[in-house]
Amino acid sequence: MQKQTITYDSSIDAIVALAKRLSNYEKQYQFTSEDFFNQYNKGLLEDSIDFVEWSNDYQHFLALKCELEERLSYAA
Repeated sequence: MQKQTITYDSSIDAIVALAKRLSNYEKQYQFTSEDFFNQYNKGLLEDSIDFVEWSNDYQHFLALKCELEERLSYAA
């Protein structure tokens, strides 16, 4: 599998794209991303490609969300 790099014009564009991807995983596997991530981190789920990517996407989403919240708190 070849690694793919996607570049976004803004953090907002990136978080929207990640939210869409997370939503697709949630629909497919009938888990919220938070519940999935908690179970995955406890080793209760397999290390399939989808789960590894979902975990990475969720961590990236949380990091961007935190970054945007910090920016908004400084702007207020």
